[in-house]
Formats: sequence, C-alpha cells, structure tokens
Amino acid sequence: VRLVESGGGSVHAGESLRLSCTVSGTTFGLSHMGWYRRAPGKEREVVAAVFGSNIVYGDSVKGRFTISRGDGRNTIHLEMNNLKPEDTGVYYCKYFNDWGQGTQVTVSS
Repeated sequence: VRLVESGGGSVHAGESLRLSCTVSGTTFGLSHMGWYRRAPGKEREVVAAVFGSNIVYGDSVKGRFTISRGDGRNTIHLEMNNLKPEDTGVYYCKYFNDWGQGTQVTVSS
C-alpha cells in the first residue's frame, strides 16, 4: 500500500488549505482512512477520519475542517478553513495501519 499526500504549505491565520491523499496498491476502498497531525511538542492526534459510515473529527477542528472522498476511487481530501496557528504541524494520511510520509502545514498569526 502506498499513500501520497499533497497540499501542505504556509498560510496566515484565517486562510484555507486543502490536503489530498491518494492510496494505491489496495482494492479495499476508503472505509478506514483519515488525517492525523503531530503538532510541535505534542502527540499525534486525529484530525478527521472515516470509519465505515462514521466520520470522526477532532474537537479543535469541528466546524472548520471537512473530510471528503475525491472523484477518484482512492483519494480523500481534507478541506481546512479558518486556519489557526495551533493547527500548525505535520499532517499524516492513514489507511488502515499504513501511514503516509506527512505534509507540513504552517499557520502564522
């Protein structure tokens, strides 16, 4: 299984970013896939994840971030709006027990 992430970058507070993750090497679909992040000095935490028909959002991103499936079969997106400096970190895509390499998101005030 290979996960390729894209879309990270540096923005100012209040701006938006869209992350994408494409999975290859599997035929199981996107039933267990999501985004996690590791902020500087903190443990990795869930940002948004799909578990079958359920979607889970981290408390700090509810109402600002949206996870969705792409037009392709094996792509998910994370739409991040109204970004805050505390959203800074490395964002990882996860598919079952496989992780992507991570993409940096930096939000300045």
